[in-house]
Amino acid sequence: MTGVTLALAGFAVMLGAIFLRLPIAVAMGLTGFVGTWMVTGSANGSLSQLKTLSFDTFANYSLSIVPMFLLMGQIASKSGMSAALFRAAAALVGHRSGGMAMAAVGASAGFGAVCGSSLATASTMGQVALPELRARGYSDALSTGVVAAGGTLGILIPPSVILVIYAILTEQNIVKMFAAALIPGLLAVIGYIIAVRVVVWRNPGAAPRTARLDRRARLAALAQVWPVVGIFALVMGGIVGDWNWARAGVQALFTPTEGAAVGVLATAFAALVTGGLTRADLRDAIFETATATGLIFAILLGAQLFNTFLAFTQTPQALAAWVTGLGVAPVTVLLLILVCYLALGCVMDSLSMILLTIPVFFPIVQGLEFGMTPEAVAIWFGILALIVVEIGLITPPVGLNLFIINRLAGDVPLSVTYRGVAPFIAADLVRVAALVAFPGLSLWLVGLIG
Repeated sequence: MTGVTLALAGFAVMLGAIFLRLPIAVAMGLTGFVGTWMVTGSANGSLSQLKTLSFDTFANYSLSIVPMFLLMGQIASKSGMSAALFRAAAALVGHRSGGMAMAAVGASAGFGAVCGSSLATASTMGQVALPELRARGYSDALSTGVVAAGGTLGILIPPSVILVIYAILTEQNIVKMFAAALIPGLLAVIGYIIAVRVVVWRNPGAAPRTARLDRRARLAALAQVWPVVGIFALVMGGIVGDWNWARAGVQALFTPTEGAAVGVLATAFAALVTGGLTRADLRDAIFETATATGLIFAILLGAQLFNTFLAFTQTPQALAAWVTGLGVAPVTVLLLILVCYLALGCVMDSLSMILLTIPVFFPIVQGLEFGMTPEAVAIWFGILALIVVEIGLITPPVGLNLFIINRLAGDVPLSVTYRGVAPFIAADLVRVAALVAFPGLSLWLVGLIG
């Protein structure tokens, strides 16, 4: 059996184990362990890899960003910042046709700027926005669809946990990845708002108008979002400032890792000042962060074991050489990879997809000629992959955001949520097409900082 054949068989076994509901981390790790054993012909090699990979993976200093951003999101969620964001957005546009749904999109984007997790954004905004939307007469399809789609903004708008992990896997600069994600994230917000307008235009009864608040009430609602604006400006301004100042030979403000820690302290301080965080809330936030971090790191270790097995079989290099030898247009290959991501998104979570596929797809993309530098290609591909992974979170039949929102909605059939999210998937596909056609949408800000 050749190395490539063994790798394909291992991939099939791993997917079968996942379908049988074996934890993804266990499925990847066990397949990688046994596969390495078969390639090397000795269990000692697999055991040695397990020891070495565990240390090398978790000793990575940059990974400390992950629990910091998760804790920042937990504190922001428990302190009521998400509710304040929704109230402010609703005060500004809630009186317009479809305004409350637009407010849910805007609030999700704002919360994503201090959270970094799609599932956390969907869960938090679902608890805040979904009852309000349904109470004001919005249709079940639009209510659940817009909140599920808005939750995906947490994975793209920086800071993002998945962006950090992609940067570490591909050895890219985290600051540049954050900069590259900003414009696509804003395009997502605009696309979702347009999708809401289209839905309301086709079915005005899906989003009844509400009364407009007076000026004083709107200003009062806006005043409550100062913590989110301040935290985002502090963290992202400090991180980008670090890059620009370093280029000028000036002492750095702080690194991305330090920026994550500063963000936690700033979020906790703002929560204490506003009185939205109790000691019990802080304790729960720490424990939930530890649980989520342990889960992510377990998946990361399992993926590293599986990817080591692939490296032993030299499958990524063989696939890259095969694709390059086909003579197919680079954009065609890129589109096929993105279609693979869409298919995987129907059965896997975003983190597992990134960890599992990047070691295979990244060498292929790097071997293609797009008329850009290797770094630019890596950043551009990372943003595209992340967006398609994001679409997978709201793609039937098993998009995780759909199940989260459907569980929060209670009595809404899952088929209704599927129908409600369709316009937002269409908006995402248009955005992907635009980013493929115009790489500058992702790379323009990167050029400004480096």
